[in-house]
Amino acid sequence: MKITFRCDPSLIELLPRPVPAKAALPAWLREMAPRMPSPVHGRAIRTVKQCPPFVDAMTHGFMILLPCDVRVAQGRFEWDWPLPPLALDNHPRAPLSFHVPEQIAGSPLAQGGQSAVKFNSFWTIELEPGWSLMAVHPVNRLDLPFRLLSGLVDADRFHEVGINFPALWTDEGFEGVLPRGTPIAQCYPVPRGGADELICEPMSDERQQGYETLAAKIMAGPGVYRKGFRRKSG
Repeated sequence: MKITFRCDPSLIELLPRPVPAKAALPAWLREMAPRMPSPVHGRAIRTVKQCPPFVDAMTHGFMILLPCDVRVAQGRFEWDWPLPPLALDNHPRAPLSFHVPEQIAGSPLAQGGQSAVKFNSFWTIELEPGWSLMAVHPVNRLDLPFRLLSGLVDADRFHEVGINFPALWTDEGFEGVLPRGTPIAQCYPVPRGGADELICEPMSDERQQGYETLAAKIMAGPGVYRKGFRRKSG
């Protein structure tokens, strides 16, 4: 899969570039202990740091990064980001804009009269024919003070302008700086179209035996999925 990012020529040396998600893992994951004592189990047990599905989800796709420091104080957002003249007249210059509350009124996303944050895009994203772009909140990143709203864009066709990323600001008590390079959106290509056929059926005798065999291995010791089933990306 070739993914092409483009930006205004004046910004090519100024913007943080999208990075593979595995290059943007948070410090807390690296610093976590692989095992912790559990009073319930009476022994040390593995933490999520040793759970391949948990970690693999965090390393899937690529990250769009915040282009500059954003200061947050008393519900106000400020930045000092002087940009050079741009080649494009209709291009954003601010890292953030907003959606008015009425755009999410009546949904579970509504937070009283609070506006939704919109992370403006400084990169266009082009995918190969037949592929769409899924954008989600950086996976398992509950430490971030916002929650990105998921979206799916046919980026094989819509790629002349950037994709903006709306989010809810969830940490009302956050005071400080959201630094340049903070992951704001985790993205990955998905093939166009959904499931063609969903089949629900009882397990055959053979499937039941397979279930019992694999379940017994899992109960006998750790690492069964990681050693026998996981296919690590390059």
